[in-house]
Amino acid sequence: MFAGRRSLWWLLGPVVLYLLALPLYNRVEPVVLGLPFFMFWTLLSTLLTPLCIWLAARGDPLWKADRDGGDAG
Repeated sequence: MFAGRRSLWWLLGPVVLYLLALPLYNRVEPVVLGLPFFMFWTLLSTLLTPLCIWLAARGDPLWKADRDGGDAG
């Protein structure tokens, strides 16, 4: 089912970014761009999520086949 679909690993990117923020949740310092670090990290993760989804879709042969109207395999 997932053979040849290694690009789907990009979908773990947002999950990992959000999970990495959990140990940092109880901190206010450092402040990045006027935001507490946790809020900055959450904003950055939210902005990077569409990029991860696009990269996963771009490399997925089933998505390409469906988009082009062809057969993937």
